[in-house]
Amino acid sequence: MRTVRDNDGTRYLLLKESTESSLVRDPETGEQRHIPNADLEPIEGESPLATAAAAVPDAARRVLTAAHDDRALGLLVELDERGPVSVAELLSAYDLCESDLHGLLAEFRAAGLLVETTVHGQRGYDTTETASDGLAQLRD
Repeated sequence: MRTVRDNDGTRYLLLKESTESSLVRDPETGEQRHIPNADLEPIEGESPLATAAAAVPDAARRVLTAAHDDRALGLLVELDERGPVSVAELLSAYDLCESDLHGLLAEFRAAGLLVETTVHGQRGYDTTETASDGLAQLRD
């Protein structure tokens, strides 16, 4: 399997190639169709698996990539459900040591899933729209 693009720049997964045309699949819609080989060009350096991941909405992919285990995902879910939460409250409410908590918060911020905010005069965090959208997509 390879990643290819047509003359319009649309990316496809090349499933089968014959003399005159190729069977391709649109990774976002799952639609399969034949396109003339002359209208396709390979995309060098792009993994077909990374292209296939486009079937999952971007926000959900970000959540999945940043939340590497159930505890991390649970923390993100809790932050999204509870709204802005102070760091002090997070430390007292969950079974995470301070360094683990700050590590997860930093990863989520780097992924664009959290923003720092002030909660009752203390430093806290809230989920971004991307995080909320990604979690909603995963819940559906």
